[in-house]
Amino acid sequence: MTRIEPSTSSEKAAAQHGDNGFWDVLRRETRARVGLARTGNAQTTPDVLGFQAAHAQARDAVHTPLDVPALSQALLPAVPVVVTSAAQDRPTYLRRPDLGRQLDDASRDSLKSGKWDLAIVLADGLSARAVSGYGPALFHACLAGMPDLRIAPPVIALQGRVALGDDIAQSLGARMAAVLIGERPGLSVSDSMGVYFTFEPRRGCPDSRRNCLSNIHTHGLSVTEASLKLIWLIRESQRLGLSGVDLKERAPAASATDAARMGSAPHTQINKSREESP
Repeated sequence: MTRIEPSTSSEKAAAQHGDNGFWDVLRRETRARVGLARTGNAQTTPDVLGFQAAHAQARDAVHTPLDVPALSQALLPAVPVVVTSAAQDRPTYLRRPDLGRQLDDASRDSLKSGKWDLAIVLADGLSARAVSGYGPALFHACLAGMPDLRIAPPVIALQGRVALGDDIAQSLGARMAAVLIGERPGLSVSDSMGVYFTFEPRRGCPDSRRNCLSNIHTHGLSVTEASLKLIWLIRESQRLGLSGVDLKERAPAASATDAARMGSAPHTQINKSREESP
């Protein structure tokens, strides 16, 4: 087989600039598949194999269980509480999203109510690898950036959906909730994490009450940027008494100083609620 001649203006431009020209400029800006070569009417073997590998990685991301001991170790010195949703296994979780939004009875009973400012939940979602990879760093950055807040012990949630954070926060007596959760994997990224923030979370809280930060991964939104945006949302939410569609995120871009400060500030106020304060 021989490669067909370029027909569209884009293909002609690609041919004119060569492999290191037109399409490479686009590839540097996106992880999407652009400018795929053809052999006859078919894609080339490397592109086909790459697509199949990406699809396999996405499937693995959905079905790989969360390594709870490793995640717990990464959260130290905070000691996490581990809970499970009403979806007791992965097949049920995938078939019944409603069960992933509520705690099972034993988990709800294990959460001790206090007067916390913020509850941070790390949920496996649809990519355990994502929350394992980026969740601890974001958690510690929040502790460092908000030493004045009473932040509840972190909660690791298995088979969790976003709204599970409402049930957890209400059980803990927390005024605000931030759910760090593995996003649905795609063919470009299989380890992307999202953060969903809610002011005054309650069971049955509508999605319009949430603010979302998405695409947190190596080639997307950095942990430093995400932590600054989340801290900005939390501070504004406290000031205005609301979250969701009425609160627009306008946090300034992160600087090198911000990154250094987030990585070096002491991690305090982990396990003392407002009720226990002097």
